[in-house]
Amino acid sequence: MAKGHVWFNTALLLSLVVLAGCGPTAFRIELVPTHQRLEETEIQRDKGIFIRDKIAVIDVDGLLINKRKSGFMREGENPVSLFVEKLDKAASDRRVKAVVLRLNSPGGTVAASDIMYHSLREFKRKTGKPVIACILGVGCSGAYYLACGSDGILAQPGGVTGSIGTIMQTFSFAGTMEKIGVKAVAIKSGNLKDLGSPLHDLREEERKVLEGIINQFFEQFLTVVHEGRKKIGEQKLRELADGRVFTAEEALQEKLIDKIGYPADGIEWAKETAGIEKARVVMYHRPLGHKANVYGSATSVDDAVGALINVELPDWLSSNGAQFLYLWQPLIE
Repeated sequence: MAKGHVWFNTALLLSLVVLAGCGPTAFRIELVPTHQRLEETEIQRDKGIFIRDKIAVIDVDGLLINKRKSGFMREGENPVSLFVEKLDKAASDRRVKAVVLRLNSPGGTVAASDIMYHSLREFKRKTGKPVIACILGVGCSGAYYLACGSDGILAQPGGVTGSIGTIMQTFSFAGTMEKIGVKAVAIKSGNLKDLGSPLHDLREEERKVLEGIINQFFEQFLTVVHEGRKKIGEQKLRELADGRVFTAEEALQEKLIDKIGYPADGIEWAKETAGIEKARVVMYHRPLGHKANVYGSATSVDDAVGALINVELPDWLSSNGAQFLYLWQPLIE
């Protein structure tokens, strides 16, 4: 029994060493709260005493999809659920006078982007608190859709935004199946019941139906941008909405954003919009999530950069079926 115990401990230690890699490693053991409610961390504070007003920074990172992200030996968050939870916390705190959305996302599914946009609009309607969107490296497609629900959009000089449009990516195994002698047979109640199935090539009838859906979601996207960016005429907006991305300078010139700057500028803008001079800047996180400054991300563990060659399929491609996306695909997870 003792030998078995020693063997188990040795195997566990070796496993930890392998997982840790060759670099310097430290293991931390500490008591954590049993609850998983969001906690608040103050990351910045203006000089002075008795400063009660707050600016809440809510980070939106990675692929916007309404399902829980996960990885090896760790449990992730549902980006939509987490976003709504943070908005609720900011709404319930009377000391929070404004919100800064810190966006670094290529977009995501149509449904997730729209849920988050609707939640943001409801937050503004019910609380009257201003919202400033701050785009870091990427704020494209669904992320830009979300930003259009704010009172103003700022982008970093090195950031890109835009990619207004809708896409559905599907594929077909029909050719490969034919080569290996496999044939798919669908017993269906209607001709379009297996619409978009990868087991057969896309038929013209199917293409027309899918294009109709894509166009409907595209018009929905244009409506959201038009409502949020009234400075852009309808005809000009359609010219810009060909899926391209824009640098911060280009986006400012085309009135897709209002300013070029950094998160600190976004915070100052939020204070001005809220009519306050001094504030404490806070972020929300699960227990154990440390935030050193405004660039800290509550979901960074889910979007960490791994090996240069990553064979893991992205969420939008490894899902159980085709999805309608507000997504700039070169920057998928």
